[in-house]
Amino acid sequence: MKQFNDENFLLQTPTAQRLYHDYAAGLPIIDYHCHLNPEYVASDHKFENLSKIWLEGDHYKWRAMRTNGVEERYCTGKDTTDWEKFEKWAETVPYCMRNPLYHWTHLELKTAFGVEKLLNPSTAREIYDHCTAMLQMPSHTARGLMQHYNVEVVCTTDDPVDSLEHHKKVKEDGFAVKMLPTWRPDKAMAVEDPVAYRQYIDRLSEVSGVRITGFADLISALQVRHDFFASVGCRLSDHGIEEFYAEDYTPEEADAIFRKVYGGTALTPRETSIFKTAMMVEFAVMDHDSGWTQQFHYGTIRNNNSRMMAQIGPDTGFDSIGDFTVAKNMARFFDMLASRDKLGKTIIYNLNPRDNELVATMIGNFQDGRYGAGKIQFGSGWWFLDQKDGMERQMTALSNLGLLSRFVGMLTDSRSFLSYPRHEYFRRTLCNLLGNDIENGLLPASETDFIGREYVRKICYGNAKEYFKF
Repeated sequence: MKQFNDENFLLQTPTAQRLYHDYAAGLPIIDYHCHLNPEYVASDHKFENLSKIWLEGDHYKWRAMRTNGVEERYCTGKDTTDWEKFEKWAETVPYCMRNPLYHWTHLELKTAFGVEKLLNPSTAREIYDHCTAMLQMPSHTARGLMQHYNVEVVCTTDDPVDSLEHHKKVKEDGFAVKMLPTWRPDKAMAVEDPVAYRQYIDRLSEVSGVRITGFADLISALQVRHDFFASVGCRLSDHGIEEFYAEDYTPEEADAIFRKVYGGTALTPRETSIFKTAMMVEFAVMDHDSGWTQQFHYGTIRNNNSRMMAQIGPDTGFDSIGDFTVAKNMARFFDMLASRDKLGKTIIYNLNPRDNELVATMIGNFQDGRYGAGKIQFGSGWWFLDQKDGMERQMTALSNLGLLSRFVGMLTDSRSFLSYPRHEYFRRTLCNLLGNDIENGLLPASETDFIGREYVRKICYGNAKEYFKF
């Protein structure tokens, strides 16, 4: 019987074990998309206790706790102690078996704190005290943990109006880990609420120094901020969208729509779609001309529980997979760019697993050898799909319909400094997938070392290093 969470965790065959231990384990981490707080890195934040680093902001855990019957006050409430919240999480963990949280929890405890005991009510106090004590050490501050996990580059997620002061400080400090911003301009096209949109545009005008009265001014202001992000080392953009937009439009139409919403009038659905198309095209052109990689995360329905949205706000665990029909608009949007030769490096992440083959075939339509291998990427399993089954299904679709060998690999997409074991989880899953194929005669055993060098090492590290030019 195999042991849980031992050195060969997730590695089902000797070849899988060889691939992982000889080629993947110990590689540096390039975490090219995450939601870490840049201020924590700049200040080398020390976490008060295990709950602070592990439970605050973690909507994955909150969803599991709610499902297990835990009251909201122990998830996001202000009238409970950190220990009481952790105690409720410890009560929930034994009931998370077969949920990826069970794997992540014990990988994080083992790799960050050396804890190999299972977390449950009987071990909770011991584990909490042990980890809290370690968090007071220099090795377990924000920066300490990044170095502990051999992180080489981390890319945060930042709004165009952000000052990026924390990124500048980290660089000035000479910190060994490179922390770069990522351009996330979602609010610049969030026209559903005219009042909030005008407030945002006024803020953009202030920080850019561009007086914004029309669509052309808006693009000029965003270009100023795009250039500023580039000066601080930005190499990627990211867009969180429900679906792709690809309406025909003229500059005059985009201008009229902007003036309408900026003036406080709600847009029709068609006007919204036209405006979002125009904005996405402009963003893509900026990225292409700057040599950046654009990322598209699509397919989520956010903030479904209106009562909880009003009570505790967004990003608190009330989002789900959407079922948008996207293929035609996705193809048309990318063709709008490709026809102008303005389609740069692109990564597409789907949230609905039914779209795996759709995306895997879509990327093949727009590859271009002028940009090197894998110009258009099928992104790793995202959000609800960043677990063993989701990763395997994504890599299988990519293998069947594209080139797995050119895949840029995993990222954390996390707010937690304890999430780096997700890279290990991915690497083990990748090595198991390839190792099992070798053991089953689906790949030649004589090519094991080649697969280790040219697949495992590059997918886990080398491809991202080359693709992003870090």
